[in-house]
Amino acid sequence: MTEMERVPVGGKKRRRNAAEPVADDSDFLRPPVRCSCPILEADEWHEVESDWSDIAFLKGSVSAMLGVPVGYADVRESLMARARRMGAVVPEEPMVLLGSGRFRRRLLLEIEGAKPGARGVVLPGGISFSRLLEVPWGEMKRAVAATSEIARARYGRKPDDVFVWYLTCRVCSRERNFETLIIAHYRKAP
Repeated sequence: MTEMERVPVGGKKRRRNAAEPVADDSDFLRPPVRCSCPILEADEWHEVESDWSDIAFLKGSVSAMLGVPVGYADVRESLMARARRMGAVVPEEPMVLLGSGRFRRRLLLEIEGAKPGARGVVLPGGISFSRLLEVPWGEMKRAVAATSEIARARYGRKPDDVFVWYLTCRVCSRERNFETLIIAHYRKAP
């Protein structure tokens, strides 16, 4: 049996010396690093209709550069602090929904116990249709368009809003293949 050959970046082949250590593959055996990202069950979220008559969000916005959100984590944290100051409760794994826009995007943080009419509190009402998908950044536009089209076919009209909930962070994105929840929202049930 021949020894494995390596091709260095320079392009020249060299044979591995028998005394040379083999690359450590223990990273493949380690359990994945856990972060605080939510893990959703497909049977509860994929192609599911939800009643939004009793859900509330705290509204903020995030800058975007050609559609890509910039400063998302900072805005999310400031919304959480604002919710605490106003006496609202942020659930353990709140929905953090990102709206559309090329330069400015709406960011909604799920809250509970907020006073109706409080500044920045949004009560969207209606229903939502969600799809739980694996969507790398380059595929987001197509996935959102496909979800809108499926919702339009199902309800007979295009959604009033479409939101994205990124379920992964830089720590777990690759491992979880960029899991994303795309939500088509209708203010009034069709």
